[in-house]
Amino acid sequence: MHDLIHLLPDSVANQIAAGEVIQRPASLVKELVENAVDSGSTEIKIIIKNAGKTLVQVIDNGCGMSETDARMAFERHATSKISKADDLFEIRTLGFRGEALASIGAVSQVELKTRRKEDDLGTLLRINGTKVETQEPTSCSAGSNFAIKNLFYNIPARRRFLKSNQTELKHIIVDFQRVALSHPDIKFIMHHNGYEIYHLLPGNLRQRIVSVFSRSIDQNLIPLETETNIVEITGFVGKPENAKKTFGEQFFFINKRFMRHPYFHRAVMDAYEGILPPETFPSYFIFMSANPRTIDINIHPTKTEIKFEDERSVWQILHASIKETLGKFNIIPSLDFNTEGSINIPVRKKDGEIIPPFIKTDPAFNPFEREGRGFGSTSMGSYKAKQDVRNWEKLYSGLEKNDKGKDWRGFSADNDQQTIVRNQGIPEQVFFQVKKKYILCTVKSGLMVIDQKRAHERILYENYLHSLKNELGNAQKELFPQTIEIESSDWALIEEILDDLNRLGFDIRKLGNNSLIVNGLPSYTGSDDPQEIIEIFLEDYKSTEKDIETGVKEKIARSMARASAIPYGKQLSIEEMRELIDSLFATKSPNYSPTGKTVIYLMPLEELEKRFK
Repeated sequence: MHDLIHLLPDSVANQIAAGEVIQRPASLVKELVENAVDSGSTEIKIIIKNAGKTLVQVIDNGCGMSETDARMAFERHATSKISKADDLFEIRTLGFRGEALASIGAVSQVELKTRRKEDDLGTLLRINGTKVETQEPTSCSAGSNFAIKNLFYNIPARRRFLKSNQTELKHIIVDFQRVALSHPDIKFIMHHNGYEIYHLLPGNLRQRIVSVFSRSIDQNLIPLETETNIVEITGFVGKPENAKKTFGEQFFFINKRFMRHPYFHRAVMDAYEGILPPETFPSYFIFMSANPRTIDINIHPTKTEIKFEDERSVWQILHASIKETLGKFNIIPSLDFNTEGSINIPVRKKDGEIIPPFIKTDPAFNPFEREGRGFGSTSMGSYKAKQDVRNWEKLYSGLEKNDKGKDWRGFSADNDQQTIVRNQGIPEQVFFQVKKKYILCTVKSGLMVIDQKRAHERILYENYLHSLKNELGNAQKELFPQTIEIESSDWALIEEILDDLNRLGFDIRKLGNNSLIVNGLPSYTGSDDPQEIIEIFLEDYKSTEKDIETGVKEKIARSMARASAIPYGKQLSIEEMRELIDSLFATKSPNYSPTGKTVIYLMPLEELEKRFK
């Protein structure tokens, strides 16, 4: 019987290793940019084509490599960062394993031009699926120029699993942001398909955050600074009123290395407890510094999961630091012990007489007999006094049945099925708004309650979907067009769906530099603030990415309906409530919102009567 166990060829072993390190085009950007940072670069340029599927090019002005180093860099476990196991506990660089370039070379076509500053000529290296095709001297700039072409060309199954360009570009931008935020002293430039996404100049951390996201975030940042013998914490946290419903602006760094840490995220959320809008997440950019010997960064191939020696203490320090910062900037109530004269506590003299406070009372007071006092006054009615019940019928004017025997508002309901049936409206309909959130009206069989925001979402959703499918959207021109700045990470999404937004009834044009000009809005939106509508739409649309069963047009219509619907807290007139309900019952599915939530609740008369027994 032949032996069964054998060594894998290097090419196969490298492809297997690549599956752990290189998962998508964003992995290329992460590894190459981190290497550029470690090389001492002050300027790094990233060029992307077709979301990295065709090309990922990273150009830096770092230390460069010699001819021998350039060739050795593509061997597995070839590294300049460590030489013995103990070095793993002193790591301060981003890369150290020597796996990235070997993995990249195994699943793509690589071209490298590199030169050290002290050399006259550089080195040109071409690698095709682990096989070195060219290695020769060349004239090039100092530093390194990596061009990674046709990712997964030799593994078709892996390539087919890549997502849309918009999704892959989003992952690239997220990984780029993590490196750019942690190194504000480096200049970064990023292009995608010839369009400049980022042009980040060197500066301080606050300037870098504003440059990466948008100028509007500047007013949202609260500085964070704590120093202990276990960990130092700096950075910024966001104001609770600017919290968003989706993740995207939550960053942890340890020794300038991005990390994911759900345990520490819980510390942040607990610090905001009681002051966040429901189902929202605050922004935070938290940088920790600790002795490398107290952390382990070698527990995952992507090096984004970090293990701390004393996580519980770090959790408590982080939680207390954020609490203190929020209190210091009057985000949460706090006692001010430095305010003079705010609290006057009398001091008892040693031999002084204690005089109890005098309170004037009226022993003869009877709230049921005396006039002008509380609920017993004649002005409010009395249990003993005879109440004026004349003209009581006027209290119910408009609620009587009409001459055709229908109920006062023109709706009837089926008790058994509890489904709403639309009848002809009556001008004398009466509605009541409760807490500026619900609309109440009576029906023949009981009480009907309508959620005003969800009702408007259903109406807008069907209108938007009809406009998208038939290209019927008409914009209502704005008297003063408004310019909106979009985050760079959302720009690719806007470009992809801008035509559909205009079909909905918007009139939006690109200005460049991640800016849009809004010349018109659909006539049936519940808000007249273009900035608010676009921001809410983007947040909601991004949250639907995992919904693969719903089509793009349906997602756009659903997200735009949620962004444009009248909000809770808006006072509605009788005419507005009547129009809303008439429009609701003209839709195909009035009982449910576009996300499947209940719009109408019908309380049968029998249930009401039970409540009063």
